Amino acid sequence: MTTDLRPDLESLRTAATTFAGFTGVDRASAVFAQATAPRPDLTVPAHRRALLTWLNAWGCRIRYPRPGEPDLFDLSVGAWWDRRRHALPDEDTALSALTDEAIAELGECYADLVTANVGSPVRRRSLGPTAASKLLHVLRPKALMPWDEAIADHLHGARDAAAYAAHQRLGRAWATALLAEAGVDEEELAGRLGRPGRPLAKLLDDYCYLRFTRSESG
Repeated sequence: MTTDLRPDLESLRTAATTFAGFTGVDRASAVFAQATAPRPDLTVPAHRRALLTWLNAWGCRIRYPRPGEPDLFDLSVGAWWDRRRHALPDEDTALSALTDEAIAELGECYADLVTANVGSPVRRRSLGPTAASKLLHVLRPKALMPWDEAIADHLHGARDAAAYAAHQRLGRAWATALLAEAGVDEEELAGRLGRPGRPLAKLLDDYCYLRFTRSESG
């Protein structure tokens, strides 16, 4: 099923051109990158605050704590980072370069993150599958594709750890095929598509969003 859905260069170009008009998300990502330069480090409280702001800019609707309340997002995500950060790929690792072993471990990282408590002191709320995938993406934008419910359901029929790992394997296969078709590296491909500096992992997510999420809502 998923093989027939692989984008070719023309459909990726169309997605890149269309997504260039959605400036709000890119502005939020630029603010996050500036706030966490030279790289995100969630041992730093300001980086965790910037991450929460970025997630909410991406529509995750995570509650900000009221004065005097414990910041459960901060506590939970900080604890997850302590447990799992060594399992994340290097910042320069591309989606096409992920190994099967790395993807399997990323599935475990994702499953752990999904259950992080980001609610209030009186009402528990887990971070959830969509926000967890977006969080992983912004920490490693070159390597990891995010998703939402529509994308996950169309491509995998689930949003558990196995499906998340399958999504990264699918993205790796798509990326490898596109790079072979183009005969260039990721940086040059992004430039040819009019989106210089945009990781192929995000370009593929742009394609998925337009094909599955936006078409379903429209």
